[in-house]
Amino acid sequence: MKKILISLLMALGLAGGALAAGGGIHWDKFPEEKANDLPSLQNGAKLFVNYCLNCHAASYMRYNRLRDIGLTEDQIKKNLMFATDKVGETMKVALDAKQGKDWFGGVPPDLTVIARSRAGSGGSGADYLYTYLRTYYRDDTKATGWDNLAFPGVGMPHVLWELQGQRAAKYVEEKDAHNPAKTVHRFDGFEQLTPGKLSAREYDAAVADLVAYLQWMGEPAQGQRVRLGVWVLIFLGVFTLIAWRLNAAFWKDVK
Repeated sequence: MKKILISLLMALGLAGGALAAGGGIHWDKFPEEKANDLPSLQNGAKLFVNYCLNCHAASYMRYNRLRDIGLTEDQIKKNLMFATDKVGETMKVALDAKQGKDWFGGVPPDLTVIARSRAGSGGSGADYLYTYLRTYYRDDTKATGWDNLAFPGVGMPHVLWELQGQRAAKYVEEKDAHNPAKTVHRFDGFEQLTPGKLSAREYDAAVADLVAYLQWMGEPAQGQRVRLGVWVLIFLGVFTLIAWRLNAAFWKDVK
């Protein structure tokens, strides 16, 4: 429990801060239909192990749990396991904590519960991650060469840039509504510098798959819990009807 709390605090500290830095931006809505779509979850798992698991661990998730999203043990071993040969192992990384801090300014947080940790007034944790992974842009003044609208000053480079391509953020100057003598820079969209392997629509869909997987990983039993809850409510409804009729039958001759 102590390790989980530490990882959660690290995730809040390193992957958070979007609203605190520069006031933040509006979070886009994560397409909820992806959350229970098995092909989306499977593609999200593939993206996670290929692009995220190099630096970020998911040390409270075991590879064999991926069977819950429709993958066989053989598929997991052949396509998703690069750091271990045992399907019962957790998703750990070989990155040294000191190296991570030197390279990125902080230890890359464990991502097991990252989607749950980012829920806030701006929306769900999935909304934040969906926005965050789609708002990277080139900034040569940063050590990594990248910045992010949802997380200004982010230490993590854009690991999905080959898929999305390289973009620049466009700003326009306008007068401050509260102080006409002052000018402010307003974000005015992105400019595509180099094409990516995916179109804009395909990239958004891929990010949605990845976020769906991150959300599922934070609570793998969520779907089962929801389905069980539906059956419990149905049972309670039927039982209430039976109890009501039994009560009426019992008291019908009582004056």
